[in-house]
Amino acid sequence: MENKNIILASQSPRRKSLIKKIVSNYDVVSPEFDEKINSSDYTDNIIKSLSLQKALSVLNTHQKSGTGICIDKNCFIISADTMVVLDGKIYGKPKDDADAVRMLKELSGKTHFVVSAVTVLDSDTKKSQTEVVKTYVTFQNLSEDLIKSYVKDKKPLDKAGAYGIQEMGSEFIKNIDGDLENVIGFPTKKVREMLINAGYNFI
Repeated sequence: MENKNIILASQSPRRKSLIKKIVSNYDVVSPEFDEKINSSDYTDNIIKSLSLQKALSVLNTHQKSGTGICIDKNCFIISADTMVVLDGKIYGKPKDDADAVRMLKELSGKTHFVVSAVTVLDSDTKKSQTEVVKTYVTFQNLSEDLIKSYVKDKKPLDKAGAYGIQEMGSEFIKNIDGDLENVIGFPTKKVREMLINAGYNFI
């Protein structure tokens, strides 16, 4: 039986790089929906809903438009959303450099968790599965100079929590408990499990 096509519902360069670890052929489509949330208090349901909405927006937009990549049949749409959470509060993408500095100061010396919700949506049956993966990250006590230098050099405005862990060394990170790829934004082990559960055949 021929495998369904894989559609990655993300323009994140990190997710596009990581998905190559499990599938060699896939297409990329940007989800078109407002990711704004009404609460800064974290619950699993919030991030699961965002991930599912991304997948559904890709399916619905392309079914209606009839243009671009045909995904109204024979596809698995994979979407993900990642958040940084400290003391029950969501740290999304910073608004500007000052906001990035603020976030890193608040994360300094503390343990937070990075959570990704991943959705696999079957375009034929409309059945979906959404799973949550959490990784706990402990920062070193960061000096203000180190934080400002990082924000200036790395421009982390497109990253939840104002940082990319792949850019940080031991001067930033004290400990990681869990899946490192999840912190980067795409837990490939979990995605592979979900695809197998959905009927995808890894040869």
